[in-house]
Parts: sequence; C-alpha cells; structure tokens
Amino acid sequence: MEYAADVLVVGAGPTGLLLAGDLAAAGAGCVVVERRQGESNLSRAFAVHARTLEQLDARGLADELAATGHRLRALRAFGDVTVDMSRLPSRFNYVLITPQYETERLLERRARACGAEIWEGTEAVGLRQDASGVEVTLRRRNGTARTVRARYVVGADGARSTVRRALGLAFPGRSVVRSMMLADVRLAEDPPDALTVNATGDAFALLAPFGDGWYRVVAWDRHHQVPDSAPVGLPEIRRTMRLALGSDYGARDPRWMSRFHSDERQVPRYRVGRVFLAGDAAHIHSPAGGLGMNTGIQDAANLSWKLAAALQGWAPPGLLDSYQAERHPVGRAVLLASGAIVRVVVTGPPPLRAVRNLLGRAVTGVAPLRRRATGLASGLSIAYPAPKGAHRLTGRRAPDIPLADGRRLYQALRDGCFLLVAPRADDPAAAAAGAAWADRVRTLGAGGPTASTVLVRPDGYIAWAADRPSAAAVRDALAAHCGPPRFRAPVPG
Repeated sequence: MEYAADVLVVGAGPTGLLLAGDLAAAGAGCVVVERRQGESNLSRAFAVHARTLEQLDARGLADELAATGHRLRALRAFGDVTVDMSRLPSRFNYVLITPQYETERLLERRARACGAEIWEGTEAVGLRQDASGVEVTLRRRNGTARTVRARYVVGADGARSTVRRALGLAFPGRSVVRSMMLADVRLAEDPPDALTVNATGDAFALLAPFGDGWYRVVAWDRHHQVPDSAPVGLPEIRRTMRLALGSDYGARDPRWMSRFHSDERQVPRYRVGRVFLAGDAAHIHSPAGGLGMNTGIQDAANLSWKLAAALQGWAPPGLLDSYQAERHPVGRAVLLASGAIVRVVVTGPPPLRAVRNLLGRAVTGVAPLRRRATGLASGLSIAYPAPKGAHRLTGRRAPDIPLADGRRLYQALRDGCFLLVAPRADDPAAAAAGAAWADRVRTLGAGGPTASTVLVRPDGYIAWAADRPSAAAVRDALAAHCGPPRFRAPVPG
C-alpha cells in the first residue's frame, strides 16, 4: 500500500486549497487530488465577505486578493432597500466582488509554497478506513488506478461529493429554484449602481462588477423553467435582464454561461471516523447572499488547525469532534438565511412584493436589525458555543486589535499558533505560564488599555478569556485548549 500523506484532501477549490496550505504550513504532509487539469474554474462564486477576508488576512493573502476586484460598501436592491457594509467592525468593511479563480489562484500558490502536493487530473473513486488510516482509490484521466493511504481524508469535492457517497451519508434537502442562469459578460452601458439587482415577480437579475470590465450576471425567468442541461444563450439572458432590470445594458461577449438549479441540503455528520466533509460536500444552498464559498473557506479554517494538532500529538480530547459541533450549526444557519433570501427575491404577486420591500426597508432602517443582518451576511457575528459561566468573549470572533509590538492581531496569526494576548507584553502571569507552551502559543501584549487576557485560536476565535487572571488560571486554560506543555518551566505564584 502506497502511503500518500498525513492528510489527503479531495477537491482543489477554495475550501480544499486553504485547508492544504494550513496543514502544509504546520508541517503536515498533504496531498490534494483534483479531477480538473489545467482548467480555469469559472464557477458560481464571486463574493468574498468580511470574515473570509479576515481569514485570508491571517494567511497574508487578503490585500492581494482585494486588489483583484471591486469593493462594494453599500448594496441596494428593490429600489430603495440599502444595506450599508461600511459600518462593519472590520478593516474589510465591504463585499469584495472577484472571480472565484482569483481566490483559488492565491490559495493554490500558498499551498504549493508551503509544501502541499496537488495531483491534477486525478479523482477519488472510493475509500475504506480502519482505526489507523484511510485507503483511497484514485483514478487518473488515462484510466489508470491506484490505492493510496493517508491518516485522514477531507472531502472538499463539491455538491456531488464522491467522498460523501463513499461514506454512505444522506444529503437531505430539496430544490428551491430551477433554471437559474449565470454568465460573465461585458456591458456596453454602465449600470446605475455598483451592484444592480431587482426582481419583478416574473424575473430576477443581478449584475455584479469584477472591476476589470467583466460583470457577473445571475438571472431567472419564472416562465422559462427548463432542465439544467438545456443550453443557455445570450439572447435569453439579455431578455431576462430587461424583464427584471428594465435594460440589458448591452450585455455582450460572454466568456462563460451556465444553467443550474438551487438546492438546500446539508449532510447530518461532518465527520465519520478519520474522514471529514467541508464546503459544498457538506452543505449547499442558494447563491443568494454569496455565502457558499465563504462558508466553505471558514469550514477549512476551523478544521485545519485541529487536524494539525491531532497530527502533532497535542490535541485535547474531543478537539476533532468540535468541528461538527461548531460548523454544523453555522452551515444550518447559512442554509436557512440564503433560503429565506431567495424566497423573498422570487416573490411573485405585487402585494407580496410590496410587503417584501417594506420589510426590507424596516430591517435596514432599524439599527439592531441592520447589525444582525450585516453580521450574518459578513460572517462577523458567527460565534461558537461557550461553556456555561464562561467569559463574555469566549467563542466570539477576535477583533483585529493593535498589539504592543506594532502588529495587528491577524498579522500575528500568520504563524498558525494560538495567541495569548495580555494587557501588557510583560504580564508576569501570562508570560510565565505561556513559556511552557511556547511551541504552539505566542504571548503578546495588547496595544491599548484592557483588563482582559484572551487566548485566541489559530482560526481567530477566542478560546478563553478572563479579567486579571492568575498564573494558575492561565495554565489551566492553556492545558485545556492547547494540550499538555512540551516542557515545564517554573511559574511564579
């Protein structure tokens, strides 16, 4: 049996590539298998939200990606319903519109630079696992097959996941909207808004600029529902744009067109033994809100450091199981939110559309409702379960605070380690306790006044926090979340 890697990732989309880069950066042997070979992935995703950009910032990629697209700080729909993203509590207070292949390009470059191998033109066709590893049967485009072994396998192979089917897992759900059309086009006329979207009841269309002269079109015609296999032509797309937007803006020169149906589905288990599912292999939903790719990337950020901890031998009990506990509820919430958006968008009768517009104005006009809506869409409000009695910050996203050494917190996360952030860089309790975990924890001082000491996970969420803790409390927190110390250092008090 050929041993391939510590982790074999199936699928070289954004989810699989971020995971592979993280694992390779942590010193794990990682192989990604991808059935495509030398093909640009002109696929559905085009929106990158704030929380995903923060995750990319923690890997040194966000600013470069932001330079490839168009930054939308306000989204207007249905006439006068406006969502202001500029108020988001993040340096990425916008939605970035950029093709998915740009995200993949940067993540692939990082994965290869960190040492991950990517086997193109290779697909997984079956797997079998035992107590110590997973055997995966691979098939090349030329028909040759071989079986390799890895300690763990992650299926990031999309909605038709071979890994999910090999595990025998159900994918319950239903189709929501049929015959949605996608295209990348050029326009002869500039639209009135940076993001142009409207629905009339009979038709829906969205225009989003990539910033380089290309626009993504999403269109749907209630009265022309045909199978996914039916060809898509530019005349049909232009006609639907005119129905929904009042103009086709001279759409021309399509570089890519596709037709699809929108499903809502989620697998009940993200982990089966040594095999994990992430991204569209675990959950699919409507493209409304542009949440799919973002949720997958955040799945990968949650799982990668936990797999690395297991491979390095210090993972606390239950750490790998926490992937299901933390990410399955997020996937469910995204599924419900995107489903609600698409149902609102395709509302038919005029009275219901009037109610839709009224509710939209109410949500965006009331501050608490607006914060909740933008927090969900951006991913900034995602929080993980905290133990009863835990500090109020536990489980929440760590803000990108300045540090005493002049860096931002997400710059410090680029080491892939936990961060123990104390009120002062020379805090005796934090510095002394953290010394015993120096191989996986960096002890830093906050760059502004605070009474709280926080332990930030490698994925940018707060594992533990306390106000003015003792050295013993810090040690207990590190042992609970970062495993046993590699060496013991004297700790005062």
